[in-house]
Amino acid sequence: MLSIVVPVYRSAASLPELHRRIAAELEDRSGGFEILFVEDCGGDDSWDVIQALAESDPRVRGIQLSRNYGQHNALLCGIRAANGDVIATMDDDLQHPPEELPKLLERLQTGYDVVYGPPEKEQHGLMRDLASMITKMALEGAMGAQNARQASALRVFRTNLRDAFAAYRSPTVNVDVLLTWGTARFSAVPVRHEPRKFGQSGYTPRKLLRHAFNMMTGFSIRPLQMASVIGFGFALFGVIVLAYVLLRWLFSGSPVPGFAFLASIIAIFSGAQLLALGIIGEYLARMHFRSMERPAYVISRQAGGNVSS
Repeated sequence: MLSIVVPVYRSAASLPELHRRIAAELEDRSGGFEILFVEDCGGDDSWDVIQALAESDPRVRGIQLSRNYGQHNALLCGIRAANGDVIATMDDDLQHPPEELPKLLERLQTGYDVVYGPPEKEQHGLMRDLASMITKMALEGAMGAQNARQASALRVFRTNLRDAFAAYRSPTVNVDVLLTWGTARFSAVPVRHEPRKFGQSGYTPRKLLRHAFNMMTGFSIRPLQMASVIGFGFALFGVIVLAYVLLRWLFSGSPVPGFAFLASIIAIFSGAQLLALGIIGEYLARMHFRSMERPAYVISRQAGGNVSS
């Protein structure tokens, strides 16, 4: 069976059409399918729509979170609740056409564990595309995989991969990074990407950049390595400056004049130290939050059947 997990945030207008198109595309699929709508407490009528869909279609299940946790937290909730042997995830705004799912499922059967559906052409604005590019660069560092640049919210993967992160309890979640804990067999199939017809995206450039920073400090040690390299670079620069000052004093008998020169050197080194301390502080903060054992999500209500957390 195929489980389709859809995180929902303020998408009451698009859900009926999304459900209709998924059902029409997969109606004749052998093994059947289910649709899990995980409502991330967006504050609109999305939950009422999900309840109505669950009452009219037994293949639909709904989960409402107790507050807004974020897209990947909602995805993790749906992934853990899925009953199928294959899981597909997609956005709720119809920019991922359900009609493209068979392409990914077909590629999955050729020996891969995860298949992404990157858009053939992005349908976002310039700033959003730039923020997405930076996010994927951060994801590449966190995943340690070459295919990170092709990562997409439209993905299919084998359900047994979730065993690799069954005990994961941190409030900072990135599904793509978690999937790398269970496999290295990734692939991608470019798919059609449609313009958004309903509402506005909840991902602003600022939120995407914050998400990228959370990924870098939550799943990778690369920022710490960068801080070490920067510290070494400035230490080497300091040695060179010291050698210059001593050589000038030895050969000309006069020190290097200028308060501005000394002030700039001090400012550079102080800035480098504060940068390194700030990065270390981010890691300490994440250790603190993990030690609190805050849940990645809390389920408030369910519709269309019993769903375990």
